[in-house]
Amino acid sequence: MLLDQYDHQSIEKTEGNKSIYKIGGVNMIETERLILREYTMGDFEALYEIVSDPETMQHYPAPFDVERTKGWISWNLENYEKYGFGLWAVVLKKTGEFIGDCGITIQNIDGEMLPEIGYHIHKKYWRKGFGKEAAIAVRDWAFEHTDYDIIYFYMKYTNVGSYNTAIANGMKRVKVYADSKNTISYAYAITKAEWEKLR
Repeated sequence: MLLDQYDHQSIEKTEGNKSIYKIGGVNMIETERLILREYTMGDFEALYEIVSDPETMQHYPAPFDVERTKGWISWNLENYEKYGFGLWAVVLKKTGEFIGDCGITIQNIDGEMLPEIGYHIHKKYWRKGFGKEAAIAVRDWAFEHTDYDIIYFYMKYTNVGSYNTAIANGMKRVKVYADSKNTISYAYAITKAEWEKLR
């Protein structure tokens, strides 16, 4: 959906250069170019195009099949209910096109269950700053709307794009560790105190 289709009376408040929406029970973040909204099962085809692509998923054990993609959406719908957040669909504000996801999930980072920002962007939109823009908005949302004092990014050591996005979020590498999924993982983090200094 395009932003001009929304009831602007549903805007809860404006924070910095973002507006936080609550439309039909769906939390949404608006940035300069993007809208982040909750997933629906109607996003399956657009998501599958992204996560079934071997190049996009090169840092995962394997691209997603149909069932794994449906499970991904279901997992995030469950996260919304359990935590009040998850990975959100990322759509272009101008066109409403679904181009990926970005949000917060609870991940096992070297044996600890921690809040982590993750994202996937359609490869035709790589190197346009959309991942960075979405991740910064999610970082801000997390510190403004949760009690977490520290937020993480973690990735396979080969995933240069992800750790560059973490650095662009003001994060620093805090851990390098071996794991069975990634062989070696990097963890980046930013504390709420560090984030406040960026404001």
